Amino acid sequence: DVDETPILLDGPVGTMLSERGVPTPSPGWSGHAVLEAPEVLASIHEAYRDAGAMIHTANTFRTTARIFDDWIERTSLAVEIASRSGTVAGSIAPIEDCYRPDLSPARRDPVGTTRAFREFAAVLADAGADLLLCETFPCVDEALLALDAALGTSLPVWVSLTTGYRGDLMTAADVATGARRLADAGAAAVLVNCAPLATIPDLLDALKGCGVPFGAYANSGDPNAYVGWTGGIDASDAYAEACLDWVRAGASIVGGCCGTTPAHIRKVASRLHPSGIRPDDHSDSGAVPGAPKGTGRTASP
Repeated sequence: DVDETPILLDGPVGTMLSERGVPTPSPGWSGHAVLEAPEVLASIHEAYRDAGAMIHTANTFRTTARIFDDWIERTSLAVEIASRSGTVAGSIAPIEDCYRPDLSPARRDPVGTTRAFREFAAVLADAGADLLLCETFPCVDEALLALDAALGTSLPVWVSLTTGYRGDLMTAADVATGARRLADAGAAAVLVNCAPLATIPDLLDALKGCGVPFGAYANSGDPNAYVGWTGGIDASDAYAEACLDWVRAGASIVGGCCGTTPAHIRKVASRLHPSGIRPDDHSDSGAVPGAPKGTGRTASP
């Protein structure tokens, strides 16, 4: 067991939507499901809740103004659907492809980039998100702009960097430097996500000196152009053991990214809480880095 209870995030929505036969066409990907399959989306959040997830990430990774004309409606509804299962992290993604840092507008148009993030963060906050999660950022400069914009909501803001599904977009040294910059700029927690499982230990070592709570949520299995992520279900035991190792190494936030499922999260929960008694996952967001006590929410029955 571990000395202190870590925060257990949920896993991906997109993986589960594909598994349940819900179309996720580019460029909106999982964002289509908010209005086209809200019941399925709600059931996915419920599955993660029942598996033991303590934070539920709203399906807002791609519900942006650049993709959907009705982005405010989609974003607000996504937060509301997630809130039925408990404490909500409003997801904020990079402006462009999260695997193409060369496309980031952070340097060529920092003002417009910040404005886009600020408008999106405001909608997430108005919809009732408990914290904001700027996730899957391969470019530290853009992550800093997203962080600055999100902090304007007065909600706690976590930032997660990515090295990509091949682990080649950032080095551990890049992550270490970026994490310190993000922490100094006001991030309540710094994480890494959407990276190969085997690369996480070195990346967590890179996060250790950032001065704020840190953690990881990795990929499980491999991306397949025809059927999505493969090999994840059979790897749930190995994934759970890896998460326990991360916590022993100092991580206070763990969860799942692409290819993981509620089965993975359930296995992680069982490793973190072998007695079967888990903390109330939604009753006190004082456990959430950067959040005041007593501002969490309780899951709907």
